[in-house]
Amino acid sequence: MAGMRPIEELTEWIAACGGVAHSRVVLAEGFTMHAMRAAVDRGLVDRVRRSWLALPGCDERLRRAAEIGGRATCLSEAQRLQLWTPDHSELHIAIAPRASGRDSDGVRLHWSRGPAPIAATALRDPIINVLHHVARCVPLAEALAVWESAIRRKHVDPAVLARIQWRSESARRMAKSASNPSDSGVETRFLVLMRTIGVSVRQQVWIDGHPLDGLIGEHLVVQLDGFAHHQAKERRRDLRADARLTLRGYTVLRFDYFQVLFQPEYVIGTVSTAIAQGLHR
Repeated sequence: MAGMRPIEELTEWIAACGGVAHSRVVLAEGFTMHAMRAAVDRGLVDRVRRSWLALPGCDERLRRAAEIGGRATCLSEAQRLQLWTPDHSELHIAIAPRASGRDSDGVRLHWSRGPAPIAATALRDPIINVLHHVARCVPLAEALAVWESAIRRKHVDPAVLARIQWRSESARRMAKSASNPSDSGVETRFLVLMRTIGVSVRQQVWIDGHPLDGLIGEHLVVQLDGFAHHQAKERRRDLRADARLTLRGYTVLRFDYFQVLFQPEYVIGTVSTAIAQGLHR
């Protein structure tokens, strides 16, 4: 039994690291090569690319990152951090700029280097590098939504982002544009749509004791429903709020996330028509 203890400690330690660890780091923690070999021989851990140890059933994203020789990044890591992300199915992996490799089914490789240095044995990119890759990888509106989600969840601060020496023009634009008022990625996308037609939207304006998602002019209210489906109780609450605003002389336009993200022409056309009718005055 005395010989089993180091192996038990090893598997517990790897589990605490997320289920995958580099053998160099394992050795630095005081475990022996013998313990690692014994754990592999007994099927307690799998050896990945000679230098990585992975527990059976570990996070598949980290295992794939170890197999590829990179780090989870971009939308994959943003999703793990519970940031708003657009629908995606690929695993995003950052690899060294001069590394060999190519995109394969289910994997998108990122060769560019983020501004934050990171250990060669890391399997997850830090948030600064995640945002760097997002800015280069996805369309402007969706990238901005991810960045603002990171700000809202306190993973980063806008003042800190402004001081980062970004390595791409797209990331520099994101740092200038990202701010805190948006309550969701849907709101960010709506703001971008309005900017394309030169319409200014005030956010989080309080009327009738409640914040509005957006106010155009003085009387055109825009309310945006997020990704979660409304329960009946929430839906009735929203309808009552819309009715109160209408009785106060406001016009209320309500869009859901699908319309904002996938039917932008409809959203732009509806708002444009309302403004043409003077409903914002």
